[in-house]
Amino acid sequence: MKLLKGLYLSYRFFICIILIAFVFVLGFIYPILFITGQVILVVFIAIVLIEVFFLFYKKDAIEASRNVPNPMSLGDENNVKISILSNYSFPVKILLYDTAPVQLQLRDLNFKFNLTPFQSHQVDYSVRPTERGIYEFKQMLVFASTLTDLCQRRIRLNHIEDIPTYPSILQMKKYELKVFAKTAQSGIKKIRRLGHNNEFEQIKNYVQGDDIRSINWKATSRRNELMVNQYQDERAQHVYSIIDKSRSMRMPFNQLSLLDYAINSTLAFSNVSLLKGDKAGLMTFSDKLGSKLVADRSNRQLQKIIEVLYNQKTRFLEANYEMLYNGIRNHIKGRSLVMLYTNIESEYALKRILPIFKKINQLHVLVVVFFENTEVAKQAESEPKFVRDIYLKTFAEKYAMDKKKIALELRKNGIQAILTKPESLTIDTINKYLELKARGVI
Repeated sequence: MKLLKGLYLSYRFFICIILIAFVFVLGFIYPILFITGQVILVVFIAIVLIEVFFLFYKKDAIEASRNVPNPMSLGDENNVKISILSNYSFPVKILLYDTAPVQLQLRDLNFKFNLTPFQSHQVDYSVRPTERGIYEFKQMLVFASTLTDLCQRRIRLNHIEDIPTYPSILQMKKYELKVFAKTAQSGIKKIRRLGHNNEFEQIKNYVQGDDIRSINWKATSRRNELMVNQYQDERAQHVYSIIDKSRSMRMPFNQLSLLDYAINSTLAFSNVSLLKGDKAGLMTFSDKLGSKLVADRSNRQLQKIIEVLYNQKTRFLEANYEMLYNGIRNHIKGRSLVMLYTNIESEYALKRILPIFKKINQLHVLVVVFFENTEVAKQAESEPKFVRDIYLKTFAEKYAMDKKKIALELRKNGIQAILTKPESLTIDTINKYLELKARGVI
């Protein structure tokens, strides 16, 4: 119950009032209890007034700050830290409420703890944003009370912050570490490059283990010691990620849409390709061409990719692959690696777009990335208990088999294909890129 600005009475206060009133009622029967009730009432009022004075005598009694990752990463656990400091010279009980962004639908962010005089305390919790956009963290409310907890002082802390949620930067850094760390494990394949590297780097002295086929005989005769040519990986290959934004990419898995999975994967994949010395570009499409970013390897290219991906939204129309083919011909110059993120649901859909994929594959190295339906896969692996479950299991197995047939048909026509679970998309995409680079396909 609110009496004055910032002053709240707890349920203990009203329990005490009821007990005192009961003593006064009994005082009409036993007069001694009437006097006792008066004494108790005076003591009770004195305690409340003393508590109110000590709680309110300092203006800035409680200080707090909130530390939120800026920007937050889509689909990842982002740690939020709240530091709170007591300026009271006596112990206090704290009840802290934080107001999370409306998109997160977190209505139980409250924390209870005790603070000794001038003590600081840190509260940690994590949030998992499932939409790109601006997340507004609003005010924090602190309720402070003393030992008896009869009344509370409400302190409003207006730490209002607008935090953008970008495609998963945490995932990007994680896979960067896995690709380039010598001890990298958990899914990233270490693939040895086949044959000679193509780009000459320098002439150096021969050391044991160098390929004798790379001996430079002219330099050897001039220096009168064995000299070999050293080569490096071909660099500056064009690598494009093309993202389908049609309605088929709106399908949700674990609170994220397929479009969001493709966006997170594109960011991590583009970062790896840039660090490998290639030029990364981007294109989106649905019923019409969307954003276009020319392949480049400048210092700002990754930031440009992040900004383009941040603004992508699903459209509710069918994908126009004929228009995509024309867009690729007009905007992608030179033979490139094209990672096409889409979702092919049936063999009938594949028959319609396969001729276009063949045309694209003649111009570039096309890799079609599409998704396995994990919910259907679970149904296909489940044990049926009723007749209805048998039908569901049969249809699920047929659907899963159709997806595998689509991947097989693409490979039969010379088109690289990745059939992957949404959660494995980034690893499978990076592994395919490393494989193609090691084979010298790009």
